[in-house]
Amino acid sequence: MIPDFLVTHSGGFHADELLSSVILTRLFPRARLIRSREREWTSPSQDRIVYDVGGVYDAAAHIFDHHQRGAPLRDDGQPYSSFGLIWKHYGHDYLVASGVPRKDIEAIHGSFDAGFVLPVDLVDNGALSPATAGPLAGLTLPALLETLKPVFDEPDVEADDRAFHAALAVARCFVEAKIAQIAAKSRAEKLVLQAILNTGEGRVLELPIGMPFRPAVVKSGADHLLFVVHPREKDWCLTGIRRADEGFELRADLPTAWAGLTGDDLEAACGIEGASFCHNGRFIAAARTREAALAMAELAVREALSDQQTSMAEKDLVET
Repeated sequence: MIPDFLVTHSGGFHADELLSSVILTRLFPRARLIRSREREWTSPSQDRIVYDVGGVYDAAAHIFDHHQRGAPLRDDGQPYSSFGLIWKHYGHDYLVASGVPRKDIEAIHGSFDAGFVLPVDLVDNGALSPATAGPLAGLTLPALLETLKPVFDEPDVEADDRAFHAALAVARCFVEAKIAQIAAKSRAEKLVLQAILNTGEGRVLELPIGMPFRPAVVKSGADHLLFVVHPREKDWCLTGIRRADEGFELRADLPTAWAGLTGDDLEAACGIEGASFCHNGRFIAAARTREAALAMAELAVREALSDQQTSMAEKDLVET
């Protein structure tokens, strides 16, 4: 079915129908987007897809509302918003249209649903409060998209529609960027897993370019790795590996003596020509050459292992 119209409600807008519109307008760019609550538009018809309005969820009739009694739930009992319903029925086609390789579509569809769509569904249904984000509550995506609505006393009767279309362009950027990032992480995983195989039992993982590496390190069970080295635009980077998805604790910190130093001071502290920078937090450093970066990494490994042995010895003394 190729619709002539994409129909959602008029008036104030929320993240769910905005993001649904991102998906549908990408798939059906020639369809006219209608914002209305009139039954002549929200009733089922073979020439339209109706979402976030209409009073029913009937995929066969191309109506995807979630405000009615008996609204649709996911298999785990969590509620859908219109975005979740549209993603469920049209997300795979959207990924195909976006050029995602078919072998990756199912994984990317599920990842985007869990990490992007579901939170919007929960917030829209009142099952999750942005307030759980604390001071960042007003900076969540649903809250930011709603800030694009006209102010309450805007006199122009067409302001809502103009604001909706302006917000749609913003929402599209977030959807496209998130999917691109998920796809990139999948590509990165393959490269990192191969690099781990090449590294063997070494403690330093060298990558051909900067990329997300922690998921693949965890997946591979490479608990022996302590640091990662990779080239940047004009230098080389040395970074630690976080212990967990949450928080900033590393498997090993860079040496204390390097903290906050740059240039000649850092070269003097570590004895490596080409060492150029170490963050005061000791989670990242830089060097002018690959050789210098690898030398810094090996020095950091030796110190980290020495510190670990000292800590274990001190623990044994306390326990005895």
